[in-house]
Amino acid sequence: MRLPRDLGGEELAVLLRRYGYEVTRQTGSHMRLTTTLGGEHHITIPRHKPLRVGTLSGILRDVAQHLGISRQELVETLFGRRK
Repeated sequence: MRLPRDLGGEELAVLLRRYGYEVTRQTGSHMRLTTTLGGEHHITIPRHKPLRVGTLSGILRDVAQHLGISRQELVETLFGRRK
């Protein structure tokens, strides 16, 4: 499945809530999200609109690795029902 080209950082943060990620702090144009599901894990997301495809891909790869699922499975779960 192709990654969305119009997704912003704040929208991604909302989507990642289903995996327990919450914004723990914000510095300038970047947000730090933390989850304690499966152990503590932190990611940093820029608040840019839209996110660059490489940036989005790297964030999703990191989240999928922490969750122990494939990146493709994560992409389909997060964006599979988008129109």
